[in-house]
Amino acid sequence: MPEPGWLIASLFVGSIGYVAFVYGKRQRRVPHLALGIALFFFPYFVDSVPLMLLITALLCLAAWGAVKLGW
Repeated sequence: MPEPGWLIASLFVGSIGYVAFVYGKRQRRVPHLALGIALFFFPYFVDSVPLMLLITALLCLAAWGAVKLGW
């Protein structure tokens, strides 16, 4: 059984992914759509909460950078 901290962090990351996915789909923005899909699936493969939050931050930064570069 997963620990409660992991479940809460996973729910948080998945919520961010859902918002990014819906925004990317409606606005036809590929970086947001890709971010949403990545945030949906990667928590299944990460057991550590700090690592999950670090990967989330890095993915969000990568999407932000892609938007700033004109994607």
